[in-house]
Amino acid sequence: MSKDNPEAFETFEFDLPPIRGFPELRWAGKRPFKSTQYFPAQKKESYGDPTDGWWNRLYWGDNLQVMSHLLREFRGKVNLVYIDPPFDSNADYKKTISLMGSKAESDYGSFEEKQYTDVWDGDSYLQFIYERLVLIRELLHDDGVFFLHCDQKKNHHLRQIGEEVFGPGFFQNEIIWHYENKLGTGGNKLDNNHDTLLVFSKNKGWMRRPVLVPVKVKKAQPVTQKIDGERIWLRDDEGNRLYKESEDDRKLGDVWTIPIINPVATERLGYPTQKPEALLERIIGCATDPGEIVFDCFMGSGTTQAVAMKLGMKFIGADINLGAVETSAKRLNTVRLGLASGQNDLFGKDGSSKPSRYYSGFEVYNVNNYDLFRNPVEAKELIREAMELQPLPSGNAFDGQREGYLVKIMPVNRIATRQDLNEVINGLDFKVFERRKAEAPNKPVERIHLVCMGHEPDLGSHLTLEAKKSGFDIQVMVTDLIRDKAHLHFKKSSDARLAIENGELAIKGFYPMNLLQKLSLESDAVEDWRQLVESVKVDFHYDGAVLTPAIVDAPGKGELVAGHYAIPADAATIRVKITDLLSESWEGEIENG
Repeated sequence: MSKDNPEAFETFEFDLPPIRGFPELRWAGKRPFKSTQYFPAQKKESYGDPTDGWWNRLYWGDNLQVMSHLLREFRGKVNLVYIDPPFDSNADYKKTISLMGSKAESDYGSFEEKQYTDVWDGDSYLQFIYERLVLIRELLHDDGVFFLHCDQKKNHHLRQIGEEVFGPGFFQNEIIWHYENKLGTGGNKLDNNHDTLLVFSKNKGWMRRPVLVPVKVKKAQPVTQKIDGERIWLRDDEGNRLYKESEDDRKLGDVWTIPIINPVATERLGYPTQKPEALLERIIGCATDPGEIVFDCFMGSGTTQAVAMKLGMKFIGADINLGAVETSAKRLNTVRLGLASGQNDLFGKDGSSKPSRYYSGFEVYNVNNYDLFRNPVEAKELIREAMELQPLPSGNAFDGQREGYLVKIMPVNRIATRQDLNEVINGLDFKVFERRKAEAPNKPVERIHLVCMGHEPDLGSHLTLEAKKSGFDIQVMVTDLIRDKAHLHFKKSSDARLAIENGELAIKGFYPMNLLQKLSLESDAVEDWRQLVESVKVDFHYDGAVLTPAIVDAPGKGELVAGHYAIPADAATIRVKITDLLSESWEGEIENG
């Protein structure tokens, strides 16, 4: 079987032994998950150097596809998996976008950009989590541990799914993360001041080393001794029971008080639902040994990966949001450079000490050429424009019409499944079908075009079969944009001009059209193009495939990129990547000499 064969499948056993009375969570559309298609990955960027041959990895793509890709190399090899997945909060999470530089913020307005959505249709959320937990278990080492971060809304469902996947008896702990510094919300119920960490393993027990925490209030404790197998409370010569003062530290329990991130903390990146490094430092510190592999497939701002790097761990990260990947890469490169200069702010916290070695080099991959959408929230509108769909009346279950087909855009942030067809089936007009069948008995009563970003292989045939059960023949066409997007023409999102002047690379202009449109600005209305830029990366020896930046110009919030960079004497093909405030990028080349 070819390593890069996209048609190949990975299979795994998932048959739990029958246990009398073992509960199972059921939901609408629940189906077993015993195999997954292999998805290729393309290396796009490289930072630093490997340590003992190991490169850390960041993946941009649907984490189901990412984990399907990882199975071949990392099945049974990951020591710790931590995820902070969607909570089914019925909310959209946004980030405020404003022009770079203090002057820009006062001169121009800003807007809120959706980073990701946490709104689900019916029980699709439970199937989504279930399938990912199956793959996580396959990746986990026999002595590995899995932390699932959740809140009060779905933790009872997620625990049951976790127990079903990992098997009875392998649920280890329910940890309460109490954040005492959260502001109250008022209202007529108690404020929610904690999240839950559900801990599972493939073996009994998971603690690698105990964590000691300070005792806030010391108490007198009995002095005891085990005599003849029985614990005895010792007494003095006068018969009084003996006491001793409690120790300064105690062993960590299952209630952790860790403050949420201070609004002015240096680690705060403005990413929605960002978690504190102190929380991940405790999880990684007590559940792994240095040099082991840590995996987080809902990466967000890269907190797990940043802490893993500081603690001397290997790591893998994934996220479907390009903004998360860009934010994480920028953050990790800063950590990498800091470690090289001797800076590590985790020394001494929770008993941590300086690692004997760091695994700081990392690479960035795209999975399955997932480079069509910069923001999945806007994907449907992009597809409508590119396919030039004719609009349908409001309330229609379909997204438009094209060349005689009703077009349905399936979920673009994951593989489309048969369960996703429920909305399509419910949107079929059977009264119209009856009339069409009577008028032309030998012709399909409808033609439907499904547009997906990856899909189950029998998606189209399943929809045809469902219609046939009701006595109707329909014609179904499936377009997988990952493979079939070449004939679609998407709007060019940005442009730039490069020049070589006096031995320097000079960026003469940058025009991110999508960002300018959202800011309601013309390109000449921006005083300085650098106000639109998050980062500039420059590779002076581009090999035609992987960007290896010698310069990563990613200044802080109140600063601007330089825009001009000294060219080394041996530079050849110079590749430049400019990333705007929406995390959308332009890449171009210029030859030196």
